[in-house]
Amino acid sequence: MIDPETDSPFRILVVDDDDALRVLVREFLEGHGFEVHEASGGVEMRALLKRRPVDVVVLDVMMPGDDGLALARELALSSEVGVIMVSALGQETDRIVGLEVGADDYLPKPVSPRELVARIRALLRRRRTGGGNEREKGRFFHFAGWTCDMHRRILRDPAEVVTPLSVGEFTLLRAFLERPQRVLGRDYLLEITRGDESDAFDRAIDSQVSRLRRKLALRSEVELIQTVRNEGYIFAAKVDVR
Repeated sequence: MIDPETDSPFRILVVDDDDALRVLVREFLEGHGFEVHEASGGVEMRALLKRRPVDVVVLDVMMPGDDGLALARELALSSEVGVIMVSALGQETDRIVGLEVGADDYLPKPVSPRELVARIRALLRRRRTGGGNEREKGRFFHFAGWTCDMHRRILRDPAEVVTPLSVGEFTLLRAFLERPQRVLGRDYLLEITRGDESDAFDRAIDSQVSRLRRKLALRSEVELIQTVRNEGYIFAAKVDVR
């Protein structure tokens, strides 16, 4: 699968301590046109990411040393890479925890290789469209002292410090900024951020909204994203587009 901006394959990093499973996933993804790299855990993951950027990390949850949840949280705080978690723990509560720490998607094991490819493609589509169309390039959204550069996908707080957002968080913020001071329902936000390929459940979008709200609250004196009981959420701040 080719990145239209670089004319080269999208780069996927598979992080799993199961050597045989890593090789199986790598070979299947390479067969679908991706450039694939492997890491057996957090140490190798960090070393590889220092050498080369990737577009999506496929991350196992249950690993010795740094588990997948800790690594997903680290990636969400330090980069904009897409994260898909895979785990033998497939209950709804486990999926919610994965989303809360920063993952963009969550798949239970055993993972269907075809479904994994579909989820990766869906995440990459959201990543591309999250920056807007050609008309939106160069647009800046200003709100409560914050600045969001839609084209470069950069959010700066009132002190001009960059706040890292995951792909899902950025897409969610974009939905709020384009429709400020309007109530947005959970179903609508779930469709915008996770697409038709993901199972819809309200608590998933609640977790993602809570994560974005916490990041904004670190540098905001007022609550920017407010809950509207039984309806959804509203972005309360006035938004100026330039």
